[in-house]
Amino acid sequence: MTPSRDISRLIEIMAALRTPVTGCPWDLEQDFSTIAPYTIEEAYEVVDAITRGDLDDLREELGDLLLQVVFHAQMGSEQNAFDFGDVVLAITRKMIRRHPHVFADKDGNLASSHVKEVWDRIKAEEKAERAARRPPEEAPTHKSLLSGVKAGQPALTRAMELQRKASTVGFDWNDPRAVLHKIREEVDEIKAALDRNDKQEIAEETGDLMFALVNLARHVDADPEAALRATNAKFERRFAYIERALEAQGRTLEQASLAEMDALWNAAKGDEQQPTTAEGSNEVRR
Repeated sequence: MTPSRDISRLIEIMAALRTPVTGCPWDLEQDFSTIAPYTIEEAYEVVDAITRGDLDDLREELGDLLLQVVFHAQMGSEQNAFDFGDVVLAITRKMIRRHPHVFADKDGNLASSHVKEVWDRIKAEEKAERAARRPPEEAPTHKSLLSGVKAGQPALTRAMELQRKASTVGFDWNDPRAVLHKIREEVDEIKAALDRNDKQEIAEETGDLMFALVNLARHVDADPEAALRATNAKFERRFAYIERALEAQGRTLEQASLAEMDALWNAAKGDEQQPTTAEGSNEVRR
């Protein structure tokens, strides 16, 4: 089998990987739930390539993400539920319906300020239609204010959206300092759980603390996902400083004590906080 620019070749490859006996043992063991984490991971890899401005890498990561769609479609086909063509049909139908100002005479010449309004209206219609198609026993018995918050979002993003929704009816703090008080309260609860050595309670209280931290980010207009990404990058940068410093001494991480690594970490932190002065000028670079 040879590579191709045609999507049908990728579908054929996926089908071959999932063919009993002759296919790949690992691929054959997978199902929707086991592949789902990889789907999320590949979406993040796409975002990372975009953030780095690496278009070559973006091409590769988009291919990896496309493979995830093909993988799920193949498993759907094996269950006679849907195939890749059904996935394409569904999204093309949706895009045409949600853009009447582009693909239909109705609502033509729609002003850009009204595009989102039309999109949201049609999206709500589609959601109601899906709900009407569900068997009665699957229909929710209670319509919650939070029902519209998508369950498939990253946890940090979904926490932010849940809090925003609740705030629309006044279920919210008015001052970030009140959120800080809640954070301290959650920290105390974690300490108590640690004293009891209750792992389940520790995990639960840690989740409560993270939820409160997202709430603080929301109140100070910070994107928690972006803030954590920045902190991850900072951690990687400072840890690399430790590695380089030890390497210059002819030593490995395993040969260094925690105290030595802490000292190097603080040195890396100090270097980052030191203002850089332009050569021949007292002006600090921005």
